[in-house]
Amino acid sequence: MQNRLNVAKMVQLSIIASLYIVVLSCQSAGATQEKTLQEVKTNSKDISNAEIIRNPVTANQPIDTVNVAKMTFDQAKFKYGEVEEGTIVTHDFEFTNTGKAPLIISNAKSTCGCTVPEWPKEPIAVGERGVINVRFDTKGKKKYNTKPVFITANTHPAETKIFLIGSVKERE
Repeated sequence: MQNRLNVAKMVQLSIIASLYIVVLSCQSAGATQEKTLQEVKTNSKDISNAEIIRNPVTANQPIDTVNVAKMTFDQAKFKYGEVEEGTIVTHDFEFTNTGKAPLIISNAKSTCGCTVPEWPKEPIAVGERGVINVRFDTKGKKKYNTKPVFITANTHPAETKIFLIGSVKERE
């Protein structure tokens, strides 16, 4: 009988010890080394992009739509009117980072090689402005055209679109 009591106490102690270990390991797993937004300094030469990117989508956490960069364009659609075929249309799309993290544009592209965007490669600090220059070669592009530019950045959603819109008349 005494032996059974000792075994029962040992089982109870083992269960309590196991639960204690599980609780402690769960608490330490939640601790991160990630810096707060206030700690991020964009004027430092020693900072890496990984320290300032706030990826809004992760596998284990809810989507963060607040603490990310945000591109606010002065004009997201540029209507260039009617131009003659062969004209090169260019436009500077100006924007402000109105988000809560430095903006990093990783890519900008269009649907074909006739439309070529150039974007800032350096992070844009919160409240700062930037420009995306878009060049559209109208050679072989007759009639009405809507040329999208897809910008990929650390924003939510990750892709933002801007447009060149107009008509190309055939060269006489």
